[in-house]
Amino acid sequence: MRKVSIALRGWRFDEDAVFDEDGEMRPLRDMDNETRTRIIRLSVAAGQPCDACWLKYGRANVQQCNVARVIYGEPLHELLLCADHEPDFLYWFREEGGRDLADRPTDFEDGFYEWFDDGNRAPEDYGGMEYVNTEPEEVPKPQQGDMPTLEEELARMDDEELDALDVDLSDLDFDEDDDDDLDIDDPGLGDLDV
Repeated sequence: MRKVSIALRGWRFDEDAVFDEDGEMRPLRDMDNETRTRIIRLSVAAGQPCDACWLKYGRANVQQCNVARVIYGEPLHELLLCADHEPDFLYWFREEGGRDLADRPTDFEDGFYEWFDDGNRAPEDYGGMEYVNTEPEEVPKPQQGDMPTLEEELARMDDEELDALDVDLSDLDFDEDDDDDLDIDDPGLGDLDV
């Protein structure tokens, strides 16, 4: 069973846990809780600014931030980093006590933020992580048009299925006032009075 990264490097998944035998992404309800939670978080995290850049430039200058390319930590306490700041994180983790906080997600996240915000950085010659793409052509690539968006898949689930996911969806940006795409014959709407 191969390990794959999706959207951002860092978190790795068993390929079989995310993709079916045809290379299609499995429905969220068919994934185990940890995989499902991480996939949902990735949909929120992909395209976001690097946390270290954000600490450096702030909200007012977010346009100067690099887009995150790697994710570390646990869901809801993850660190998003660009290639320029990944060595800083790795140095903090390996050399400055970050590893000791790995089992305490809030302390882990806050610990790196504090260390970085205090002006600490990896030494200039500190090596980062080497990533090797082995057989990237073998990793399934779901067809964009065939794969429902996360929001579409969640909209098809009833309240029991959503509760069973046991995932905090509050970070997702659903446009609840947008009825343009509402299909009243959609079986996923269940017994809603529309």
